[in-house]
Amino acid sequence: MNLWFRLLLMLFRRPWRKPTAPLGTTVVRMRVWPLDLDLNRHVTNGRYFTLADVGRMDYVLRSGAYKVALRNRAVPIVGDVWGKFRRELKLFEAFEVHTRMLGWDEKWTFMEHRFISRGRVVGVVIMRGLFRSAKGTLAPTEFVRELGLAEQSPALPDWLAAWSQSCDDLSLGLRLEEGARADPR
Repeated sequence: MNLWFRLLLMLFRRPWRKPTAPLGTTVVRMRVWPLDLDLNRHVTNGRYFTLADVGRMDYVLRSGAYKVALRNRAVPIVGDVWGKFRRELKLFEAFEVHTRMLGWDEKWTFMEHRFISRGRVVGVVIMRGLFRSAKGTLAPTEFVRELGLAEQSPALPDWLAAWSQSCDDLSLGLRLEEGARADPR
């Protein structure tokens, strides 16, 4: 329920929020509530990923990405997510989620969500995702072209490209395992 309230609050504030450029950064301000906490009385690790969803929804709405998705009858799909936690967020602490698109490759679009409290980065969530329609996956180059960007992505950091490759390697390994289990030889 807590996350529905945050989503509704973000949507309610939307008419007063300025649009952002597709390569710009959006900021959503939040506060830690009791349902965000784990037994250690700080924000549970998994909650960061869910809070990033609220930041990503704000970005999609304010950047105009939702218009492109609607035109193509596509829905956003999260492929993989990675998080780094540097400092804890405690009950009633105010924080911000800064969301931006880092770039794209031939299949994936990469997003960053920085959790900031008192001027310090307390955590980072990285996501790679895509938009899928009944016709299949919408190529990121098509998507960003409709957003008004050049088809060439900003240079992806080496660590991001390596992480994406490790996700692909893991997916391939899982498919091979499934195939081996299906082949009873």
